[in-house]
Amino acid sequence: MNNHMSHKTEHSIQHIVELLLSIPFILVLIIYLVSVLISSYRGRSWSLYRSVFWMIGVCCCIVAVAGPLADLAHTDFTVHMVAHLLLGMLGPLLMVLGAPMTLLLRTLSVRQARKLTRILRSKALGVISNPIITSILNVGGLWILYTTNLYAMMHENIFLHVVVHLHVFLAGYFFTVSLIYIDPVPHRTSYFFRAIVLGLALAGHGILSKYIYAYPPNGVPESQARNGGMLMYYGGDMIDLVLIIILCFQWFKATKPRVIISQSSA
Repeated sequence: MNNHMSHKTEHSIQHIVELLLSIPFILVLIIYLVSVLISSYRGRSWSLYRSVFWMIGVCCCIVAVAGPLADLAHTDFTVHMVAHLLLGMLGPLLMVLGAPMTLLLRTLSVRQARKLTRILRSKALGVISNPIITSILNVGGLWILYTTNLYAMMHENIFLHVVVHLHVFLAGYFFTVSLIYIDPVPHRTSYFFRAIVLGLALAGHGILSKYIYAYPPNGVPESQARNGGMLMYYGGDMIDLVLIIILCFQWFKATKPRVIISQSSA
């Protein structure tokens, strides 16, 4: 009877945690869609494909933190890695492609837009959006998670569980923002610099996946660690390939010579 009550209590707490993690994503989805409606109402239609990117990205994150996949991720490391790819890589990438800041700036009043622009130009945001800082927070955070007791501890501590998941998403989102400029970015760095940082980050991510394969995190069965490590390696590579393509395409467009066609007067 006591075991049944304990299991029921754990299940209830888990649902509360999932709800807490889902609410921010539900809110940003609603804000985005309302902003699209306001922009359309003012006669400035918004790109459909960007809206689709945003909605799919948010859904990826919600699936990763709530529902059947999130429940299985507590006990199966392979499933946990699927959730990690959705929450920390694919979801953030799709959401960045949704260009939320551009949409928000179009929706806000002139005064509000200026205030937001001042925040975007602040030194603090400039530091946070630096590719070196974002890559350290992103890849370095994963090294800490999987090579220390943090992974095991977050399954025993609700606060750690929430903090780790929020960090994985935010680190992934800011990392993506710092590499591909979809929205207006006041603190810009060169394409060459971003390409080097991306290469180093990919190397760090790849080495970590191999480390997980060889040295499973505490409490993770060897078979699950191997499956999870391979999933992190190959799944991460597929998402990173999209990042590389976008960065190279932007670089090509920026360096492509502009052809000026002059018309001779009759």
